[in-house]
Amino acid sequence: MVEQVLMNTQKLQIAFLALFSFIALLHTTLSYTPILNAHLPLTLSCALCALLSLLYHLHLHTRPRPTLLLDYSCYKPPPHHHCTLAAAEYFIRRGAHFAPESIDFMRNIYLKSGLGNQTYAPPFIFDENPIPTLSSALQESQQGIFSSIDSLLAKTRIDPNQIDILIVTSGSFSPSPSPSSLIVNRYKLKPDVKTYNLSGMGCSSGVISIDLAANVLRTCKKVRYALVVITESISLNWYPGDNRPMLVSNCLFRVGCAAAILTNDPSGRRVAKMELVHSLRTHHGADDRAYHAAFQEEDDEGNTGISLTKDLIRVAGLNLREHMRVLAPGVLPLSQLASYVYSAATAAVSRGESKPVVPDFTTAFEHMCIHTGGKAVIKQVGRVLRLGEEVTEPARMSLNRFGNTSSSLVFYELAYFEAKGRVKRGDKMWMIAFGTGFKVGSLVWKWHRDSSLESDNPWEDCIDRYPLKTW
Repeated sequence: MVEQVLMNTQKLQIAFLALFSFIALLHTTLSYTPILNAHLPLTLSCALCALLSLLYHLHLHTRPRPTLLLDYSCYKPPPHHHCTLAAAEYFIRRGAHFAPESIDFMRNIYLKSGLGNQTYAPPFIFDENPIPTLSSALQESQQGIFSSIDSLLAKTRIDPNQIDILIVTSGSFSPSPSPSSLIVNRYKLKPDVKTYNLSGMGCSSGVISIDLAANVLRTCKKVRYALVVITESISLNWYPGDNRPMLVSNCLFRVGCAAAILTNDPSGRRVAKMELVHSLRTHHGADDRAYHAAFQEEDDEGNTGISLTKDLIRVAGLNLREHMRVLAPGVLPLSQLASYVYSAATAAVSRGESKPVVPDFTTAFEHMCIHTGGKAVIKQVGRVLRLGEEVTEPARMSLNRFGNTSSSLVFYELAYFEAKGRVKRGDKMWMIAFGTGFKVGSLVWKWHRDSSLESDNPWEDCIDRYPLKTW
């Protein structure tokens, strides 16, 4: 938003300078050219046309470039990697050394989690000797990355040599060489491709990587296509100890990956699926509880895991409200803004006796892709935003079918909307995700064409069975 204000200010400065120069030139010309004074109306008309033409060309060269999502693809692992409750329990009893109390705890978490029996586990779980290694983590990562990119390039018919920007996000798996180098090598990208690797940002990094791509596309005139790969490898994040806050992640996180191609070419509007019209990132790490709400650390036995504390849900709700305060002025209709401002003023005057009303964000967006971090997170977002079950349905179904796929989760929801054929041209869609640190990210899209069920949609073979009653 600050960048947009600065750009608008620069436009006004350029227009003022052009107008001042035009007036000075016209005054000088008329003062020393008698023949032009004799045809003053014609002279002024020609001069005005010249000025308007100049301002129009200045506008074309200074206006922000669009950020268009041409297409995306989500990875769907093979059926023999389905993580049913029976498969999970067999793996735990066969290869791990958990205390009986920890096994019972994980079973109860799983049964209450909202996850179904069709989610996908990493390949090492199905090995004869199920021990997570660097090799198995690379295998998991590469399967998702290559499958998603292959499908995406086939759909868009874009040659890999046309890729100017490559952004790869992997929250907790950062091998060397980097994932972006892996992709450059695999697809033989050109030597001057700009590459970025994001890590440590948790489930919000998918939204953040799209925002980063949009910023680069808006500011760089010599780039045209950006490839964004949103992945995670959970193999090395499997926690083998008995610390309960760390055991929760074993029950929720599953395999997933997504890839998307964006462009700043205005002519791409005729083929693009969506255009990014607003984005926002807020960071709440200054608060100690928010910073430690989801934290990678070692337990007393030296086992590394990600601790999901009891504060996580409270932190998510609190920081979602802070995020909404910043987001609301840029997306809500005037009627909702006026109502919110009035209620906030009334609450301030009443000294806490009344609270500000929660704006109705369904008046700003036809569709919402809500963070599918888990059952408790979805319910908390629904509570804060006062959303009905029909709005949270895509999040609940995505959690049931694919689990928490970390940074790619909102794209599996996006695929659900398309599989159901619910999105129409001109509709606005809100994607929101939370990440460690603690971060909240939003993307607002405007659809350029009606949605359809494509052959590589991960819901293609099961969408008729949804929605289900998950809780």
